[in-house]
Amino acid sequence: MSYTKRSDIPEKYTWNLGDIYPTPDDWEKAFGELSQEYPLLAEFQGKLNNRDCLLKFLKLTDKIEFKLDHLFGYAHMDYDSDLQDAEKQARYSRIYGLYVKYSEATSFASAELSAIPDDKLREFAADPEFADYDVALLNVLRGKAHILSEKEERLLAGVGSFSGQFHEVFNRLDSGDIKFDVITVDGKKVQLGHGTYSTLMQHKDQKVRKKAFETYYKAYIGKINTLAGLYEGSVKADCFSAKARNFDSALEQALFYEQVDKSVYDNLIKCMHAGFAPLHRYMSLRKKVMGVKTLNMYDLHVPIFPDADISCEYEEACDLVLKGLAPLGEDYLDVVRQAFANRWIDVHETPTKRSGAYSSGVSGVHPYMLLNYQKTTHDIFTIAHEMGHSMHTYYSCKAQPFSKEGYKIFVAEVASTCNEVLLLKYLLATQTDVNVKKYLLQYYLDMLRTTMYRQAMFAEFEQITHALVEAGEPLTGDVMCNEYLKLNKMYYGKAVHHNDEIKYEWARVPHFYRAFYVYKYSTGIISAVCIAEKILKEGATAVADYKKFLSLGGSMDPVSELKVAGVDLTTQEPFDIVIKSFEDTLAELEALVK
Repeated sequence: MSYTKRSDIPEKYTWNLGDIYPTPDDWEKAFGELSQEYPLLAEFQGKLNNRDCLLKFLKLTDKIEFKLDHLFGYAHMDYDSDLQDAEKQARYSRIYGLYVKYSEATSFASAELSAIPDDKLREFAADPEFADYDVALLNVLRGKAHILSEKEERLLAGVGSFSGQFHEVFNRLDSGDIKFDVITVDGKKVQLGHGTYSTLMQHKDQKVRKKAFETYYKAYIGKINTLAGLYEGSVKADCFSAKARNFDSALEQALFYEQVDKSVYDNLIKCMHAGFAPLHRYMSLRKKVMGVKTLNMYDLHVPIFPDADISCEYEEACDLVLKGLAPLGEDYLDVVRQAFANRWIDVHETPTKRSGAYSSGVSGVHPYMLLNYQKTTHDIFTIAHEMGHSMHTYYSCKAQPFSKEGYKIFVAEVASTCNEVLLLKYLLATQTDVNVKKYLLQYYLDMLRTTMYRQAMFAEFEQITHALVEAGEPLTGDVMCNEYLKLNKMYYGKAVHHNDEIKYEWARVPHFYRAFYVYKYSTGIISAVCIAEKILKEGATAVADYKKFLSLGGSMDPVSELKVAGVDLTTQEPFDIVIKSFEDTLAELEALVK
């Protein structure tokens, strides 16, 4: 359901930011106190090679960052609920500015830590009093070649005050300034928006889908020069940072800080290319079942067995999610119930609310979830997905000290996608209606298509755009559109008509402003499918291993963390398992529709 104004939404469907600060005045008070506190860090400059000074510095930064986490969490979520509220925008801008000042105030630390002799750093890391910081100190050893002088670090910290704005400006443009036209659907006027577009892409009438698709992209095409400039600036900022820190490429920099070998990225792209055949076969099956002369890009999201759609009201969706996650045990489910009952979730869409969905953790409080729930099967799975993020955060925060709570982005999509797979497996196991079964098999294929194949295509696009900038080539709107269209044709094959509008799809992907993030959706679902199958086959042992993984936070490198859950991405096996899962599911569906 969509609401015109936030004030019209029943309170139980809105998140309670009062769990962080009871009122905006309390936020202001905390902001003022922290503004006076962080300058104390300057007293430690030049002293970090001393054991006691270093320990005090690390503890004080923990204390300050804990407060920053609360201030930022409140401000950004409050702002996301209404992007046109000037007061909320001002709070968000102020805390963003305070983060920059904090970064500048601590910019000396990297250079000083890197100047500490290796044996002394190892000694500190082995000291029990430094137990909360051992991983960070050992990472200093690992990253010494990429830490600059104090003056250079301060300069780069200042650059952060504007280089990060590309993402923020895109969000403002995408959620506030881009205006979508009204279209007629089933005789009624409908204001197109991000949520309604997603719903209309599943409309049974191809003419409605076509109109929504063309109208939606018309809005982006009208701003394409601005959008191209924003993304070009973002890519150049990535490449500048990598060069300044002595990396060969922006991709190398991103993977280095994730502690992921480049072979994993390359292996993903290679395996997806090797797995094009079953994806192209699925496109042909979709075209056949739909009975269309031309399979368009706007035909790929509509259920091909529409009478079996399991879309439902929000409360029913929550109940399905609980049933799907039952294999994870009552202790897991109890926390999920708290999230549903205690307003950890902002549920419904309004015109000025941030689009999409996310989970955001606030240390010492609890995770929050933003949704824009529509009555679609996809949105049921979105609840499970974002709840997976939230539970990963919950377990990590519960088990780890503040300095190790944060897990690497590389593993961030594993828990979320595992939840989706478990929900899907539950639905497939409990449905006896053949039409529903066909629908769910199709849904699983589309989950793998969009989360594994499509995100790998996005990852390949990012690799291309950054490589062009690094080679000194121009990154114009036309270049990006042409490169994107080539990839779209390669991934989806000849069974699909590649409508001209699709070449502009890159311009609406917010994740591109967080370079080399999207490939983790692909590796995430590969890991998640393997983990979910282990849980369903092995039961309690696999569940225990999985919860250990959820509790690790940032205490290990992400590839090693996944090994705890039974997935080794340094081998070919997980990739092969999921490609085979796609092929087997496709064969099962093909047999049912003959």
